[in-house]
Amino acid sequence: MLFVGGRVLPWVLVRIAHTRSRELFTLGVLAIALGIAWIAYQLFHSFALGAFLAGLVLNGTPLGHNAAERSLPLRDAFAVLFFVSVGMLFDPTILWREPLAVLGVLAIVLVGKTVAALAITSAFRLDRATSLTVGASLAQVGEFSFILAALGMSLGALTQGTHALILAAALLSISLNPFVFLIMDRLGGNPPGVRQDGEINPATA
Repeated sequence: MLFVGGRVLPWVLVRIAHTRSRELFTLGVLAIALGIAWIAYQLFHSFALGAFLAGLVLNGTPLGHNAAERSLPLRDAFAVLFFVSVGMLFDPTILWREPLAVLGVLAIVLVGKTVAALAITSAFRLDRATSLTVGASLAQVGEFSFILAALGMSLGALTQGTHALILAAALLSISLNPFVFLIMDRLGGNPPGVRQDGEINPATA
């Protein structure tokens, strides 16, 4: 990422772009992304982590935005498969088998992360509305947590029960996040669905 990703890959993408072939550029982006993912799998035994590293490398190139546009159709298709696979891994019986544990993890995500975000934004002296928006944005579990949880299970650091709790809290926090945004908008003095800058907030509109 520091040497090859920051120097060689931007040069390669520029040379491919000079051919003025959209198909070749798209193929080059996919080859680089899959190649980095495969190398990372050989080193870290995680294709998901490799895909994350590939995204970081491609985003750091001058043509990163153009590369993202070329890969949008595949990104949308893989996003659907990703969330379908996450839904298939979810065990709904965990909700009534260990309701207190699920609520505890969910409280850490919704309350703990929000309070931490508000503390950090207050330390940087951001205004109230911005602090609340940042807090609402972080009041959920991101997709990268699934990668870390799966890697933790493969290394024996997490049990199946702990993984189920994380998955349940992640799905619940993602489902509740629009309501968190709605509450934060009202606390910040903004009309529901409208951010501080006057733009429509898609999470609550």
